[in-house]
Amino acid sequence: QVQLVESGGGLAQPGGSLRLSCAASGYRFSAYTMGWYRQAPGKQRELVATISSGGTTNYADAGKGRFTISRDNAKNTVWLQLNSLKPEDTAVYYCNLLPPDRNWGQGTQVTVSS
Repeated sequence: QVQLVESGGGLAQPGGSLRLSCAASGYRFSAYTMGWYRQAPGKQRELVATISSGGTTNYADAGKGRFTISRDNAKNTVWLQLNSLKPEDTAVYYCNLLPPDRNWGQGTQVTVSS
């Protein structure tokens, strides 16, 4: 069973940075594309970044140039570096496979506010 545990969120000022981590278990992590998703209050969950098993990355427009996704297959971990944060980045951030598994982690809250 897929298990995903996100961490690293918090309160950041506009222009600040955060690094999110996701520890994955229960499946062969290295074989799957991973994604970071986010859900802002009152909005649908959206995909913000993906990384293939081989390390190819893609970003939604909202994160291009500001977010960086990376992974370590030996550690079953994927990260999302958030830079130049904006108030509109406020959301709960989740990691999951692409397409997502039915099991989601608890997410990690990112709040961007002065």
